[in-house]
Amino acid sequence: MLYIVIVCGNLIIIFLTFYDVRLHLPMYFFLANISFLEINISTVVIPKALSILLSQKKNISFVGCFVQCYFYFALGTTDFILLAEMAYDRYIAICSPFQYVVIMNWKACFSLSIASWIGGFLIVIAPAVIKALLPYCKENTINHFFCDSSPIMRLACRDPPLLHIFDSFMFTIVILGSLFITIWTYIAITITICRIPSVTGRHKAFSTCISHLFLVVLGYGGTIVIYVIPKGTYYLEINKLISVLTIFVTPVLSPFIFSLRNKSMQTSIVDMFGKIKKWQTR
Repeated sequence: MLYIVIVCGNLIIIFLTFYDVRLHLPMYFFLANISFLEINISTVVIPKALSILLSQKKNISFVGCFVQCYFYFALGTTDFILLAEMAYDRYIAICSPFQYVVIMNWKACFSLSIASWIGGFLIVIAPAVIKALLPYCKENTINHFFCDSSPIMRLACRDPPLLHIFDSFMFTIVILGSLFITIWTYIAITITICRIPSVTGRHKAFSTCISHLFLVVLGYGGTIVIYVIPKGTYYLEINKLISVLTIFVTPVLSPFIFSLRNKSMQTSIVDMFGKIKKWQTR
C-alpha cells in the first residue's frame, strides 16, 4: 500500500506540473524531478523487498545486488544535488526577484537538471566498480533488507580501508557539501525576508520555502545518521531502522507536504478532480 501511495502521489505531482500552465515555473520543474526520483528510488528497493516478504525466497543475484546498490546511491546523489539546486532557485527568487526570470530561465533549469542526473550517476561509478571487483568469500547473508553499501562490504574477504575512506569522503562531499549550499542560501533568504517591511510580505516569501525545507529535513536527517556520523556497534540496526523511514516513509510524505503546504498545487489538484468529476457525470 505504501508503494502504491508513493507511485500514485508522485505521479500526480509530475502530471500536474506539466499539465497545469500555472505550475510552469522553475520551482515546480525541480519538484517534478524530485518526485520522479522518489518513484525511482522506491522502485529500486521496495519491489524486491516485497517479493522476498511474499515468496519467502530471500535471495538476490550477485549482479542484481550490485545493480541495486549502484542505482540506489546514484539516484540518492542526484536527489541531494537537486535539493541544493532548489535552494538556489529559492535564493534567486527571494534575494534577486528582478533578475529571477533572466537567471532561472528554462535553459538554465534544464541544464541544472541534466547536470544533477549526470553528476549523480557518474560520482558513484568508481566506488561501485571497486566494490563489485572485491573478492567475496565469507557468508553470503546480507544483514539488511536491500543491498546497502556497508552490509555488502562486511562480506568481503578483506577489509579495504581505502575504499571506506573513499566512501566516507564521497558521502561527506555530496551530502554535507549540498547541505552547506542549502544552509548558506537559507541564511541569505532569512536575512532578506527579515528586511521585508510588511508582515504579509514576509509570510508570503517564507511560505514559498516551507515545502522545500520539509524535503531538506526529511532527506538529510536520516542520511547523515546512516552515512556520515561515525559508526558504532549499534550501526547496522540503526541503519536498517532509518532506511525504512527514508525509503518507505519519506517518499509517501513528500507529495502530501507539497499538496498541503502549497496553494498553487492545492488549486491545481482541486481543478483536476473537478474536471474528472465533470467528465464522469457526462
